[in-house]
Amino acid sequence: MKREAVSPAPDLRYLQMLSRQYPTVQAASSEIINLRAILNLPKGTEHFISDLHGEYEAFVHIMNSASGVVREKVDELFASSLSKYDRDELSTLIYYPEEKLSLVSRDKTQEEMEEWYRISLHRLIDVCRLVTSKYTRSKVRKALPREYSYIIDELLNSNYEFHNKREYYENIISTIIDIDRAGDFVVAVCQLIKRMVVDHLHIVGDVFDRGPRADVIMDYLIDHHSVDIQWGNHDVLWMGAATGSRTLVATVLSNSIHYNNLEVIETGYGISLRPLAIFAHDVYKDTDCSCFNVKLTGDAAKYNEKDMMLSAKMHKAITVILFKLEGQKILRNPEFGMEDRLLLDKIDYERRCISIGGVEYQLADADFPTVDRDHPYDLSPEEDEVINQLTASFQRSEKLQKHIRFLYSKGGLYKVYNGNLLLHGCIPMAPDGTQLSFSLGGKKRSGRAFLDYAEAVARQGYYAKPGSDERQFGMDFLWFLWAGRNSPTFGRDRMTTFERRLIKDEGAWTEPKNAYYTLYNDPAVCDALLKEFDLEGPHCHIINGHMPVKSKKGESPIKGGGRLIVIDGGLCKAYQPTTGIAGYTLIFNSECLRLVSHKPFDGKENAVRENRDIASSSEVFERMDNKIKISETDIGTTLQRQVDDLKELLRAYKTGLVKEDHRA
Repeated sequence: MKREAVSPAPDLRYLQMLSRQYPTVQAASSEIINLRAILNLPKGTEHFISDLHGEYEAFVHIMNSASGVVREKVDELFASSLSKYDRDELSTLIYYPEEKLSLVSRDKTQEEMEEWYRISLHRLIDVCRLVTSKYTRSKVRKALPREYSYIIDELLNSNYEFHNKREYYENIISTIIDIDRAGDFVVAVCQLIKRMVVDHLHIVGDVFDRGPRADVIMDYLIDHHSVDIQWGNHDVLWMGAATGSRTLVATVLSNSIHYNNLEVIETGYGISLRPLAIFAHDVYKDTDCSCFNVKLTGDAAKYNEKDMMLSAKMHKAITVILFKLEGQKILRNPEFGMEDRLLLDKIDYERRCISIGGVEYQLADADFPTVDRDHPYDLSPEEDEVINQLTASFQRSEKLQKHIRFLYSKGGLYKVYNGNLLLHGCIPMAPDGTQLSFSLGGKKRSGRAFLDYAEAVARQGYYAKPGSDERQFGMDFLWFLWAGRNSPTFGRDRMTTFERRLIKDEGAWTEPKNAYYTLYNDPAVCDALLKEFDLEGPHCHIINGHMPVKSKKGESPIKGGGRLIVIDGGLCKAYQPTTGIAGYTLIFNSECLRLVSHKPFDGKENAVRENRDIASSSEVFERMDNKIKISETDIGTTLQRQVDDLKELLRAYKTGLVKEDHRA
């Protein structure tokens, strides 16, 4: 892991400011001792997840179990003393304490319940003591639930071997049960276990789309104690929609209707689709919409023919609006180099065909009542009104805006963290192994420089003054990140939504991948990319999402001789037939990097009732030579700088350059 150079000695003004926080030699010395102790602790556990795609139940379960780490701790303590059933029960209690308590209490008398509490609390405290043992007492205290902080702190730090302490310990637990606070206390301890078992969470892109409730996942992430997010293409899509990009609002709605995934729109974010439904029912009432039938999931019998016909009309209506708005973006931004994706003006309506890339294709549908053949990219007045209404609804949704602000505050296109480069999509490359250059903003950029530029412009789309040229270009650029040729979040030559909806010849549907997805099998290419981000050494990696690993066809998620790991294995149900599994996650602790492969989740109800965990297999693919200490991490570098600064402050106190203040 690359360590940054020690910073130069701080100037006098900084030392004087630092002296306000540490006004005496004793205060500065105490903090140095504390920081040096922290630096020698083992690094915290990092948890990596990608491509969540709204699958909130599976996501929450993986978070509750920490990809199997919680169960490992339970087995470590109780493998020889508890049956597998009892360990299953205890693990499920930690995952879902409130639900499990409700289930257990149904069939027990008060006396039986009190005994259950007594046994469970002892076991939970043992687990909690184990998972908090690698942290300072100060850090654990900061994580304790406020209402029970003193009690939990006492239980965690009582030595049960001493007789007096044993009685003290037992009395605390008995009192908790006697005053009917045991249920709340169990929940508090379980939450603390889950809080402490993972120190930092990395979401390597694509929280949104496909699955039912991305908003539930976002609520969870906002409450998480330590998280970063690398934007995926589906994230930038929703970010653009929230900024007021009409094109990306149309894209979100077209995708959501196509996959019959409107719960997140209507229930999650309170966005009404009534204006679109009225418009589609009126304008497309006599139009063939069979090419726009939605994909039904779950219980298809609950949808009647009238519902399905209206959905198809809405899908066609918003998709035609989308094609027009995409054309306007391409025409407004010639530097995007996507003129070949201007397709509405290429349609031969009489022959019902279109020529794309020199190949002529028959169209399954050429009945577009709102398309002016002389000005195909102009919205009709009615289309303009309906997309404006829908866009305003996205901008007025308080919950959506809260979630997008969080994505901007905690996210970015990439992150360098503890020797790893995290990015969702790709670093765009040419087939010859060179990095692709993009001529945008009046300058050619590639690699890291282009990613930095792209992130800055994406932020401009949200933060620039409404109505300004900067805001407009930022919103246009968010669309480019979503669907632009070889964009770092999309990573393909073209997005063939037009072809997939209107052409039956599947040969037209191809979306060629960027060369990055072939070249990353070469360790030398991975090393060169890592070096550009100042990462060198045997334990540095690129961690990717975006492209589902086809495990059932024998594809490995480990690329480039172990230099790159792809952790998109199909957490989203829509991709599981392709991947053959239900996702990968990655655990990085002080001893090793471990890749976890998950089977499909059977649902929360079965998990609680029958103690069904996600069936997972774990593979340690890289073991550290020695335990990694905090001193060897990015946080350690920051702490070491604080130590160096405090040492300078001590020197300043001893030479009289800065005076102590014993009154503080």
